[in-house]
Amino acid sequence: MFQVRIHGRGGQGVVTAAEMLSVAAFLGGRHAQAFPSFGSERTGAPVVAFCRIDDAPIRLREPVMAPDALIIQDPTLLHQVDVFGGLSRDGFILINTAKSFDALGLGDFVKGFSRERLLTVPASELALKHVGRPLPNAALLGALAALDGAVSLGAVLAAIRLRFAGAVAQGNAAAATEAHEIVLAERRQVEAHHA
Repeated sequence: MFQVRIHGRGGQGVVTAAEMLSVAAFLGGRHAQAFPSFGSERTGAPVVAFCRIDDAPIRLREPVMAPDALIIQDPTLLHQVDVFGGLSRDGFILINTAKSFDALGLGDFVKGFSRERLLTVPASELALKHVGRPLPNAALLGALAALDGAVSLGAVLAAIRLRFAGAVAQGNAAAATEAHEIVLAERRQVEAHHA
């Protein structure tokens, strides 16, 4: 089972991201579930959503305490909330930012992680460019599709088109595609450096 925990703030599309990820997995022929965890549901408040993906039916219903991947939609949460709780050293970390892990103050924390499992993508900027609003969720799903293979970019794009219509769907699909390309380029760079 592949478990994803998404951290963000109210109004950033955290719950929508988990739902679209589960739809993408379903479209890819897998079983999936998505659900949110709310505190105070006001815009700007920390929000967490979860997604599980598996080849067999999923019977678990509790929150994801030991994620295989973390998506952090708002980097201001990094030093306010325990976003890394339960993540193992072989987990994936995907953060919505153009800054490096060192610039975010996480250099020491990520020392034991594989470099190819650590990624930053300027998802808000991509969304602003393609959609006209800085909502990072679709771009981050495109990036995740390049990271782990739990879902394909094609399935993510199909899920986006099921969720949104018209120009919003096209813009989100373009943001997801560009984020996917950024991740693939960065992974090739890391692999070339280690070769």
